[in-house]
Amino acid sequence: MLRTVELVVQAGVPVLGVNLGRMGYLTAVEPAGIEEAFEKVLAGTYLVEERMALEVELAGSVEGRFMALNDAIVEKTEPGHTIRVAVEIAGRPFLTYVADGLLVSTPTGSTAYNLSARGPVVSPRLRAMVLTPVSPHMLFDRSLVLEPEEWVRLTVLEGRSAGVVIDGARIIHLSLGDSVVCQAAAQPARLVSFGARDFHAALRARFGLTDR
Repeated sequence: MLRTVELVVQAGVPVLGVNLGRMGYLTAVEPAGIEEAFEKVLAGTYLVEERMALEVELAGSVEGRFMALNDAIVEKTEPGHTIRVAVEIAGRPFLTYVADGLLVSTPTGSTAYNLSARGPVVSPRLRAMVLTPVSPHMLFDRSLVLEPEEWVRLTVLEGRSAGVVIDGARIIHLSLGDSVVCQAAAQPARLVSFGARDFHAALRARFGLTDR
């Protein structure tokens, strides 16, 4: 699903997701409903839901520009060690983190790695970025929820080697001084739906949440 969205996002093509996994937050259809969903798509009786995406730009020893629907993370590549990463928010120095990694996620991605790192769950219809440290070796361990205009620069400082992982698949090695800039992409991801999605009902169902 993530790979398909990345391929077509610039063309504005809507993507229909079928849940063949366990969570299925991005999908609109279960396997049993594929034929009916195709009929509705061919008939044009569907809705398009727009989701904020990230533009991820690399600068330094490696350069490139990528799109992420869920997240980008600068993380350690050596087990048993931390990395030091300087963070700028909208061009202003914020803090140097000592951690296993630093994660920048979209609201859509807040239920992915961000959730495992104890970051906040954010409604997917919001436009925001979430900065979450992963296993920080410091007192300040809270996530930050930022406006989409507050772009974030992560710069690798001296110490252990690091890499950037984009939407869980693209892995690129980073050297000392390399930076990763995350900002709201100009073009949103477009997902096919067949009615308003009840995000909170899906959250309850996926995690088996019940009243006590």
